[in-house]
Amino acid sequence: MEHATYSPPVSFFLALAEECHFGRAAARLHVAQPALSRQIKQLERELGGPLFHRSTRHVELTEAGRHLTDYARALVTEEERARIPLRELATGHAGRVSVGFVGTAAYDVLPKVARTVRAKLPGITLDLRGELLPPLFVEGLLSGTFDLAVLRGAVSKENIRTTPLRSDPLVAVLPPRHRLAGRRSIPLKALADEPFVIHPSQSRSSMYDRVLSACRRAGFRPAPLIEAGETATLVGLVAAGHGVALVPQSVQSLNLDGAAYVPLTGPESVELVLARRTHRVPAAADQVASVIEDRVRGHP
Repeated sequence: MEHATYSPPVSFFLALAEECHFGRAAARLHVAQPALSRQIKQLERELGGPLFHRSTRHVELTEAGRHLTDYARALVTEEERARIPLRELATGHAGRVSVGFVGTAAYDVLPKVARTVRAKLPGITLDLRGELLPPLFVEGLLSGTFDLAVLRGAVSKENIRTTPLRSDPLVAVLPPRHRLAGRRSIPLKALADEPFVIHPSQSRSSMYDRVLSACRRAGFRPAPLIEAGETATLVGLVAAGHGVALVPQSVQSLNLDGAAYVPLTGPESVELVLARRTHRVPAAADQVASVIEDRVRGHP
């Protein structure tokens, strides 16, 4: 049992107490014998009495030394317990990580990540937030409120870097009795005369511009527009007959009754990315980032 990693007075005393030999104790501690002797004498001066009976051939604990041995071992045990979490923090296996998920990723990505981290990284506590809009995530990353954010589209902000996760096809969301609800797929142009339920404007949500851009490529601009802040609300409004919508395919995992999802014949899609600061990123956040990348990309 080695104690060379602990504070010198305690480790030096305990090594000599267990070896009862200056040479062996010094070798165990990887120090010169005179250095060991100085440390023991200093400890004895601080405590006000001898801890060892010494002779040229023999070293033996005094009554005070025997009494101190139990305390020394307890100190070593407590220090070792303290070092374990510190090691885990340094390697990213412990700590608190705050992750924000854009609404459309909160439904399929968030549960997978939470389950995996709980199973594989039990020392990490996750603070998960969903249904926020990208500008709030970017502000949160820069301020340190969030360590990671899963959101849609590129982030052109200094001190933030992004990693592509996947490309999600857009699908049409239709009321259950809509004339096109039973089709295997439809061209986006078939919805040209429909009222659209849409995420808020570009200053708040990247989906607003992406949906309008897709419609523009299909040759029309949707009108009227009904804005809904949360994806679940958007789908609910469509199910209630207030219009149609375009959402990422992953939103189907919501399983809301009354909405029909129909694939588009054209290749319209939105990108999902992982964003983080370029500096001051906790080691635990890197561990969680790896989990997010693996789970989104379908790796076990």
